[in-house]
Amino acid sequence: MTGLTFRADLIAGITVALVLVPQSMAYAQLAGLPVVYGLYASFVPVIVASLWGSSNQLHTGPVAMLSLMSAAAVLPLAALGTAEFLQLSIMLALMVGVLRLLLGLLRLGIIANFLSSPVIIGFTNAAALIIGLSQLSKVLNVPFPRTDSFVADLWTVVEQLPSSHIPTIVFALATLAIIIGTKKIAPKLPGVLLAVVLTTLVSWLVGFERNQTVSVDAIRDPAARQLALDSASTARAIDSLGRTTSSIAQDIRELAKARDDDRFAELALLEADLRVLTREMEHRKLANNERQVDLHRLRFEHAVTAEGHDVFFRRGQTPADITADGHTWRISKVQGEQITFMGGGAVVGTIPAGLPRFDLPSFKPDFFWALLPSALVMALIGFMEATSISKAIAAQTKERVDTSKELIGQGLANIVGSFFSSFTVSGSFSRSAVAAKTGAKTGLFAIFSAIAVMLVLLFLTPLLYHLPQAVLAVIVMMAVFGLINIRALIRAWRIERQEAIAGLVTFVATLAMAPQLANGILLGGGLAIVLWMLRTMKPRTTILGRDADGTLAGAAENNLPPLGKHFIAVRFDGSLNFVNASHFEDMLLEARMRNPQAKAVLVIGSGINAIDVSGEERLRDVIDTYRDNGIEIYFSSLKAQVYEALERGRLFDVLGRDHFFRTKEKALTFMESTYDNDTLTA
Repeated sequence: MTGLTFRADLIAGITVALVLVPQSMAYAQLAGLPVVYGLYASFVPVIVASLWGSSNQLHTGPVAMLSLMSAAAVLPLAALGTAEFLQLSIMLALMVGVLRLLLGLLRLGIIANFLSSPVIIGFTNAAALIIGLSQLSKVLNVPFPRTDSFVADLWTVVEQLPSSHIPTIVFALATLAIIIGTKKIAPKLPGVLLAVVLTTLVSWLVGFERNQTVSVDAIRDPAARQLALDSASTARAIDSLGRTTSSIAQDIRELAKARDDDRFAELALLEADLRVLTREMEHRKLANNERQVDLHRLRFEHAVTAEGHDVFFRRGQTPADITADGHTWRISKVQGEQITFMGGGAVVGTIPAGLPRFDLPSFKPDFFWALLPSALVMALIGFMEATSISKAIAAQTKERVDTSKELIGQGLANIVGSFFSSFTVSGSFSRSAVAAKTGAKTGLFAIFSAIAVMLVLLFLTPLLYHLPQAVLAVIVMMAVFGLINIRALIRAWRIERQEAIAGLVTFVATLAMAPQLANGILLGGGLAIVLWMLRTMKPRTTILGRDADGTLAGAAENNLPPLGKHFIAVRFDGSLNFVNASHFEDMLLEARMRNPQAKAVLVIGSGINAIDVSGEERLRDVIDTYRDNGIEIYFSSLKAQVYEALERGRLFDVLGRDHFFRTKEKALTFMESTYDNDTLTA
């Protein structure tokens, strides 16, 4: 490595780190984890991917789409903010890593080709909308209840617009202005980092965070106090139901493994109990979501009694002999008998200092099958995202990208990262673009960016305490909204409407099924495959006529007379196989019905790329059937592989070689002289 290469990688690594640090914290929150886990995911996985990957400019780390998909996959299995949620997020990263590694070792990256481009575009557009809009609650500083319907949750956020926190919105708008303004005025400056530094400094100076944790008894409004007590009581009931359902589910799995017919009735009763308890738990969750919103809408005034006790009155109801502090307070969180009031905005808070420790990721077999579909989709989506980025950069750098090697690198990054508290990572488009633009030459630039994250973890975490969460939300929104591509779907509609429909269905299904994003792309991918099979079953077939300029064209489409009075020329555009062999026969029958006087049929086979056993057998049947009716079948322009397959199958024993022509011109000349010669047909 030359000194110039080292210097270029050092500059690129530092520049990428300026984007990586705020992005990683934002994406950690998107994954439902504390911000420090975003920094963990930006340390060890980055180094591993740079050592084992294929592209020199690809930067691996937390990305928006997989972060949201991680949260969506784990949320139905564990409560947000719990240790189990963290353990399952890390376990999911391990599963994604193993799947990617296997795909890379077996060189099965071709599997990603089963997802057509419109399906990927539809999914990406929907996911970008979901990711961006999921941050709206942080911009408004209102609760975002999480249920099985993202659309319903988003509507709940929209309904809380009158309860939004104006200073938080101001910070969000300021962040937006700084990033956009920097991009226009001084594009070389890291606008994201500048926004983080300035907003954090202002947040600290104005005392943006103002929290107070007290007992529920400090609320002097009886109705509000009872609502808080009901919320705490229901939360305890939900936790209890969660433990009970988990225990019953474990008993059901053990009974199912035992396969004991004598205990079938017991198994059925347990399954019925599980369904009842699950419905009860969901009902209580919905009820507590409503209480959370109702509590947040209340406004309080804070005062200190003569005895030195903190008390909170509903705004406008503070007794005349008590002086409030002049701030408006809202209920932020109810936990047991303790309640946290918020008199300002939400900030990142305390970030643990120090590097992630080596620790074996928890593997919970009970949740393996529940996480597997999401892990598979995340492995494929992340792979396609990383390879598309690598190929886009390689088109400029002329670098060769080995997709299987990239899969191995991404797989190892997730596997090793899971031993250091990392959630799922992948290749980042924005950071890779920054690396390429700033002149990164080798994967060493990524290692430099990881070292910068290490320094942040060791020495700089206290400086990030006052960073407003709304700032991170805007960073996420700006990153993902740039991924929305409507023009690509419009272009797909013009080219192939069936594929465009699959893309639109994927878009709608992903939105409707959110937060379970994996279901949307699986549905869209399945539809795309079905539509492809339908097109394969019925390839384009045309009965030919001759246009005024002498060229061959579809007779029906162009209102042309058939080529001959006593012969028919047809074109079959598709491989002749078991899927469409019957369609080939139907096409010949239709051609015969349109011209009952025909004594011969010419099949122009330049569009037939291959033929299988079923196609060859159906061809024999058609030849025999037509000969019984006094009609001969001829072929022209067959490709070498098709001709050789017919030769190996000894079709020429049934149909002589004189029925095969190398070119359609020779075939048409023969047909006209043989079957349309007035002397012969008189």
